Amino acid sequence: MILSGKEIEKHIGKDIIIDPYDPKLLNPNSYNLRLHNVLMTYDNDELDMKKPNPATKFEITEEGFVLKPGQLYLGRTVEYTETKSFVPMLEGRSSIGRLGMFVHVTAGFGDVGFSGYWTLEIFCIKPIRIYPNVEVCQLYFHTIEGAYELYKSGKYQKNQGIQPSLLYKDFE
Repeated sequence: MILSGKEIEKHIGKDIIIDPYDPKLLNPNSYNLRLHNVLMTYDNDELDMKKPNPATKFEITEEGFVLKPGQLYLGRTVEYTETKSFVPMLEGRSSIGRLGMFVHVTAGFGDVGFSGYWTLEIFCIKPIRIYPNVEVCQLYFHTIEGAYELYKSGKYQKNQGIQPSLLYKDFE
């Protein structure tokens, strides 16, 4: 089951932490998250799963930044989120999708117990000018049935910013 907006609001500050929280971003069954003002791109054209891949961060100014098709950009949400008994799921907003911008390649699924900022895997179909603090995605919450353990992975848990792939740690 997906939580309604009213149910999400009941759990804010308890089983669901969203910081900063703004009731204006609450929808009938989701909560909008905003794009932070920093992006990251990988430095090399060829990426290696078994190694750390160098990347460069840069700021999106108030004048905006034009995303180029064929380039992967990593961003993050302004909001830090935490769930203690729900499975968080991230999706792009339809208004963003209708401009040909995607906010995640495959990582829209969160684990119960996830704490951190959401790293966004951004790409676009056509060049598009983006701006900081725009509501680019929405978080919704599923209930979970049966016994479970909270997510505790050291790779992405309690991150403090954009997270490049840490897949290479699986090979160690």
